[in-house]
Amino acid sequence: MAKNYYDVLGVDKSASEKDIKQAFRKLAKQFHPDANPDNPQAESKFKEINEAYEVLSDTEKRAQYDRFGSAFPGGFNGGPGANGTRYTNVDFGGESFSDILENLFGGMGGIGRSSGGWSGGTVREGGRPGSAAAQGRDLEQSVTISLYEAYHGASRRVTKGSRTITVNIPAGARTGTKVRIAGEGEPGVMGGPAGDLYLIVDVALDPTYERDGDDLSTDVKVDLFTAMLGGEVEVPTMTGPVRLNIPAGTQSGRKFRLTGKGMPRLKKRDEFGNLYARALVTVPEDLNEEQRRLVEQLRDSLR
Repeated sequence: MAKNYYDVLGVDKSASEKDIKQAFRKLAKQFHPDANPDNPQAESKFKEINEAYEVLSDTEKRAQYDRFGSAFPGGFNGGPGANGTRYTNVDFGGESFSDILENLFGGMGGIGRSSGGWSGGTVREGGRPGSAAAQGRDLEQSVTISLYEAYHGASRRVTKGSRTITVNIPAGARTGTKVRIAGEGEPGVMGGPAGDLYLIVDVALDPTYERDGDDLSTDVKVDLFTAMLGGEVEVPTMTGPVRLNIPAGTQSGRKFRLTGKGMPRLKKRDEFGNLYARALVTVPEDLNEEQRRLVEQLRDSLR
């Protein structure tokens, strides 16, 4: 019995190419055999849908069909003249049949997908489309470390089922750094490889230092007399305190650069940012009468 391809796709004979394509997308998603493993009629229906689309999506074949019907001598490729169960690659106006199926079924657990795309663009004779192996999804997990750990490097334990994995976080990591643990994501589909697990680093705020890229800054208290006369103060660094020379007449807020005392540069061995020490000039809070008199004398002498 001759088939009415327009009825198969549920469109009018005057339907546009866009209407035909949209109708096919909807029906292909509904009746694809891999989406209906327990429905033996789905494969036959999908073949019929594919056959109708192959003809109506091709301008030349559609014209022949409109003139002669599906009983056109010799039949159409994949249509009444084809033997057995066969699905063919058809022209989707720049989008392949496999691309459409990937768009339709890409979110359904990897049905019919492989790393190279769909395995069912051209499907084997006499059977349903074959599903291919696909890699599992990547997973992400956040992890918080201190600035000290970001400087020296750190490790964290991640539980995966009954296993505990120790993950090393490299020195120089910053907020947003991703650490990849290969093969610890979701399991693959149809025997495909597992995805990866990514630890997303969050570096906690530090009470002593402010971070700007690989540079650090910190406030250093300088007493009034050292600021006026010059001297040395102690500056904390990630590897221990160092002495900093303060020139006479230093004003509060002045910055001193300590080259190479900042954060290690990620993946750049033996390279470091800088540490900037901001002078915070302090004054005595409680003066006795004699001290106050001397300070007033100093003040008066400087006017």
